Amino acid sequence: MKPSEMRELLDRRGIQLTKSLGQNFLHDVHQLERIVALAELSAADKVLEIGPGLGPLTDLLVAKAGEVLAIEKDGRLVEVLRERFIPVTPAKFELIHADALELLKREPRDWHDWKLVANLPYSVASPILVELAAGARAPKLVAVTLQLEVAQRLMAKADDDSYGILTLLVQIDFEPRGWFKIPPGCFYPSPDVDSACVRLVRRAQPLLPENLRPTFIRVVKRAFSQRRKMMLKLLKQDWPKETLEAGFVALSISPQERAEKLSLEQFVALTKILAQEG
Repeated sequence: MKPSEMRELLDRRGIQLTKSLGQNFLHDVHQLERIVALAELSAADKVLEIGPGLGPLTDLLVAKAGEVLAIEKDGRLVEVLRERFIPVTPAKFELIHADALELLKREPRDWHDWKLVANLPYSVASPILVELAAGARAPKLVAVTLQLEVAQRLMAKADDDSYGILTLLVQIDFEPRGWFKIPPGCFYPSPDVDSACVRLVRRAQPLLPENLRPTFIRVVKRAFSQRRKMMLKLLKQDWPKETLEAGFVALSISPQERAEKLSLEQFVALTKILAQEG
C-alpha cells in the first residue's frame, strides 16, 4: 500500500492513528520484501503476525506462507483487516482482536513450529519478544521490525554499550542472524526514531534446562540492577557470599567485574552454580 492509499483509507473511515499504540505503518514495498526474504517463508510455514495495522506486510505473508495468524489490538483496524483478507483467504488467514502481550501472558501457547514475522508495536516489542522467548515453546524463527535501539540490544555482545537484560533474556533462546536498517520515510506516518529489522533463529540445543530458567532470569536482572556497580556485590543480596566467590573463581571472573563484561555463556555457567543454592 502506498502512503496515499493509507491516508485515503484512514480518512474514509475517520480513523485517527493513536501514537501510544505505535501506529506507524511500513509501506515501502522493497523493505517489506526484505523482511519476508529474511523469514525464508514457504507454503509449509505457519506465521504469527503481531500488529498488522492496515495489512501491507500481511499481503506478502498470506501469499508466501501456508497459514497466517494475525493479532491486532485496534478494533478499527480489525474491521479493515477482516474486509481485506477474510473473504479472499479464509482458509489460511486467522485474525484475533486482542492485546497481543496480554494474550500471550494469559494463554501460553506452543509456538515451536511457527515463525514470528511482524512490524512490532515499538512500545511493547521488548516484552513481547521476552514472552515468546521461552525455550522449547519459542518460535523457530523471528523476523521483526523494531526501534533501532532495541534491535541493537538484541544483537549486542558482552561489553557493547547496548548489552544488557534484554540481550540475555532473548539470546538465551535465540541466535542473532542478521539485521538491516529501515529509514523513517518508509513508514506512514514517519516515526521520530530509526528502525531496523532483525532475524533471530531459535537455538538448536537449549543452553539451559527449563527448570533453571527462573534462576537465570533472577541472576541477570540482579546483575544489571545497577550497571555501574560490581556484579559480585549485587548478587550477594540473593546468594551466599561463599557460593558466589567460589563460583567466580571457578569461572575465572574477577570479583571487581561488572555485569556488562560477562558473556552469555558465563551467565549460563554461573546460573548452574547458583541454582544449587535455590
